Amino acid sequence: MDSLSQIVLGAAVGNQVLGKKIGNKAILYGAIVGTIPDLDVVYGKFLDPLTATDIHRGFSHSVVFFLLLSPILGWILQKLEHKNNVHFKEATVFAYLGLQTHALLDWFTTWGTQLLWPLETRFSLQSIFVIDPLYTLPFLFFLILSMKKKKDNPKRLFWNKTGLIVSTSYLLFTLFVQSIVTNKFEKQLNEKQISYQEIVVKPSPFNIILWTTNVKVEKGYLIGDYSFFDTQPIQFQFIPMQKEWIAPIEEEPVIQQLKRISEGWYCITKKENQLLFNDLRFGVMNTDSTDFQFSFSYAIKEQNGLYTASELPNKNRAQAEKLLKKLWVRMWGN
Repeated sequence: MDSLSQIVLGAAVGNQVLGKKIGNKAILYGAIVGTIPDLDVVYGKFLDPLTATDIHRGFSHSVVFFLLLSPILGWILQKLEHKNNVHFKEATVFAYLGLQTHALLDWFTTWGTQLLWPLETRFSLQSIFVIDPLYTLPFLFFLILSMKKKKDNPKRLFWNKTGLIVSTSYLLFTLFVQSIVTNKFEKQLNEKQISYQEIVVKPSPFNIILWTTNVKVEKGYLIGDYSFFDTQPIQFQFIPMQKEWIAPIEEEPVIQQLKRISEGWYCITKKENQLLFNDLRFGVMNTDSTDFQFSFSYAIKEQNGLYTASELPNKNRAQAEKLLKKLWVRMWGN
């Protein structure tokens, strides 16, 4: 999730554990601890972009990392707040919960987390977009109400707990909505007698009304969308995988790395004789079959027998605004 959501979650968890003892300092410490896993982005600045992408939400989002770091953070916090009778054990629990809830929140997004590092499996429920105001803003509202109460005021923990309950309930609700939409997509595929291998359903940006799907079929994928305001049947568009274009170099390390990053959801296209490896997990910017544009595409290059890949520049602001306007219109039905 976005940084603000993680800060609010970490602050609320910290407040719930130590707010009675140290008041708003628990919110500050919780906000700091809640953002630590995402420092892998800073570490990634010293690596090549592809490797930085590969390690994101890896070790720093794993149970191993949390178990190793929590006692250290607990010891530091106990030293800082020993005058307020904060003990090592509760400070360590505070740190662990702040770290673990960060990873659990990310678990609901498309990118997922490598919770059981060093295993390569990424856990991803894909039921919420990385930025969702309906998750963050009510949560922030209740946290602010809690902050305004003194540490010994019962209302302080009441408002804080309310925020945790409301935000968690919303996350669970996204899973419920996702299951309904998945059923809609599967029903349409069955009615069209389309055989498929795997299906992924995820929300479009900033909402849980308009959903998109990637369906893995023979030799490619079907993409489609569904809004709760739709009155027409779901339409699917085919994207060929075209993996034969990289068959001669399939065992190259960079290709294996790209496959790992995309978790097998990729297609190959050519543009001006340039091979492009497209990550399908994050959707399509342009569904024109003569010129598909993907959210994440990597140009594959060869020099002196060495193959590398570089991400294509991000779409400019005007294109992003155009896409968001298109999604806004589409959200209200077909």
